[in-house]
Amino acid sequence: MAVTLNPNLLLAVPLAPLAGSAIAGLLGTQFFGNVVGRKVSHTATILGVLVAFILSAMTLNDVIGGASYNGTVYNWMTVGTIKLVVGFQIDALSAMMMCVVTFVSLMVHIYTIGYMAEDEGYNRFFAYISLFTFSMLMLVMSNNFLQLFFGWEAVGLVSYLLIGFWYTRPTAIVANMKAFLVNRVGDFGFILGIGLLLAYAGSMDYKEVFDKKQQLAALTLPGTDWALLTVACICLFIGAMGKSAQFPLHVWLPDSMEGPTPISALIHAATMVTAGIFMVTRMSPLFELSDTALSFILVIGSITALFMGFLGIIQNDIKRVVAYSTLSQLGYMTVALGASAYSVAVFHLMTHAFFKALLFLGAGSVIIGMHHDQDIRNMGGLRKYMPITWITSLLGSLALIGTPFFSGFYSKDSIIEAVGESHLWGAGFANFAVLAGVFVTAFYSFRMYFLVFHGEERFGKAHHDDHHAHAPAAAAAHDDGHGHDDHGHDDHDDHAHHGLAPGQKPHESPFVVWFPLAMLAIPSVIIGYLAIGPMLYGDFFKGVITFGANHPVMEELAHEFHGPVAMAMHALTSLPLWLAISGVATSYYCYMINPRVPAWFYEKFKFLHTLLENKYYMDKFNETVFAGGARLLGNGLWTVGDRTLIDGLLVNGSAKVVGWFSTLTRLAQTGYIYHYAFVMILGILGFLIYFLPFWHA
Repeated sequence: MAVTLNPNLLLAVPLAPLAGSAIAGLLGTQFFGNVVGRKVSHTATILGVLVAFILSAMTLNDVIGGASYNGTVYNWMTVGTIKLVVGFQIDALSAMMMCVVTFVSLMVHIYTIGYMAEDEGYNRFFAYISLFTFSMLMLVMSNNFLQLFFGWEAVGLVSYLLIGFWYTRPTAIVANMKAFLVNRVGDFGFILGIGLLLAYAGSMDYKEVFDKKQQLAALTLPGTDWALLTVACICLFIGAMGKSAQFPLHVWLPDSMEGPTPISALIHAATMVTAGIFMVTRMSPLFELSDTALSFILVIGSITALFMGFLGIIQNDIKRVVAYSTLSQLGYMTVALGASAYSVAVFHLMTHAFFKALLFLGAGSVIIGMHHDQDIRNMGGLRKYMPITWITSLLGSLALIGTPFFSGFYSKDSIIEAVGESHLWGAGFANFAVLAGVFVTAFYSFRMYFLVFHGEERFGKAHHDDHHAHAPAAAAAHDDGHGHDDHGHDDHDDHAHHGLAPGQKPHESPFVVWFPLAMLAIPSVIIGYLAIGPMLYGDFFKGVITFGANHPVMEELAHEFHGPVAMAMHALTSLPLWLAISGVATSYYCYMINPRVPAWFYEKFKFLHTLLENKYYMDKFNETVFAGGARLLGNGLWTVGDRTLIDGLLVNGSAKVVGWFSTLTRLAQTGYIYHYAFVMILGILGFLIYFLPFWHA
């Protein structure tokens, strides 16, 4: 087998989705007169992503066999000694990410045929999701910071376009602007980190920067006693905080549910939000040299994992429950990064991509069956009407809560064990957060599952457009005010009926919708069992991820690992499993057996519910402090700078000076000859007096 991969085949991986996007986006829209129809648009984009997936799978197979590639594909420019290039670094990490991105994207493309069938922006949507796939592939395949930043910003741009896909909705416009602004905060830190590394390493190439890591570790930031590498790593991680929605830059992700469900699965669960996790893992040679940066990551991830999970408990919008679950699981991945268990973090990234995409697409299938109603209080008993959606959603939920032998179990339990072995500052709080998060995750996941698929059939009744409790779940979780539909063809009809009318029954979704659910359910069940050995304790990431000698977490986990079966059997007596069982049992009792319990909790702890309903007042804090501060500054600049200084002093002031001078000048212009003669005589007299000393000399 060839040691070096074929660069032309590698180049075809991102270019195939880009070609499909160009066909759908240019020829399939009004841009070029809508030359091709829907069938050509979805065929071209699906074919492009399929080609990318096949080539990615072939690449992964070659990488497992020992092949690799690290080289330049295109020289853009050279500035002094700095080369700006497009290049690929293909190893186990990037090959695994390529397969995850293209497989999930392929399933979402197929799903979209059924989900967006009646939407006017059908071709435009396919163009966007294929363009996203291209952008994400460029990000994960890059071998330099310039291309990484290009992919980083490109996925952010496409995310902006997709969140605001239904641009006639005010809520969608606010949501995509919010995502754009919050990510700019993170990206500012990201580019500062890249700039620091470029300034002191003199290169944007990963390998060249990593080769100088010891010299960088010995430097301090000029004018301070801060370690340069610590500052650079924290700046890079701030970029990850924005893209991977870590506290306090998490506020954009729940609102991004304004976009259609397929992009929630593709971008905000499986791929884009994991870009930060991938980036920190790729930068492991640098992060391993800064305990301060790792502790910072550990604490931020712990806060996100636990406190975002709490918010999932009170959500009624089916997509928002899954969205807060995504936030929490991203926190778990970040905790693993902080514990120096990078391979565990990307292992959870991979397993999470499959079961979370499954849950999002399952939620979309439920929304179709419920005639675009997203409120779980209007559901119940869907199991017998939507059997495929039910069983696949159940499998996804079991994987999410860490049920033994399911994929989520192997990655999630590995994170908990890694945190337990960590000795970094903040590891104690992180250990508590990830354990408590197990119970919380199980509770809100099966709260949604029971209310949607079991119990009383609550559809075909009055909807919950207010904050009054009518359904069993409402006592513990009130409407968040986002009970809009999630289907484009009803978007422009304010009077469209959302939800099933009296007498209507839900129905199973068409083949193009449930087929991706079935395909995603397979890896959601088995991929963890198959991959844990080689990915965590084998040679899969050998030479790709760096572990410092003072962070022996993975070595300690390896001593305790005796195979996937033994790990699952050992879990039967472990705390995480019993916490998960307790969460499921508590949820079942509260929402299936005795709904008065959540009602009692709501009445007794209304202040807590208010706190959660307002999302810890983070939005109000940002609105008051940052947006309010910006408005105050803007008003000050407008009032003082623009109106007073520029308009008042420079523009109007100069006009007033000219007018004043002109007024004085007019006083001398009387029109009388003797006045002018008198002035001439005074002038001559002054001239003589001034030059008198020269005459005497």
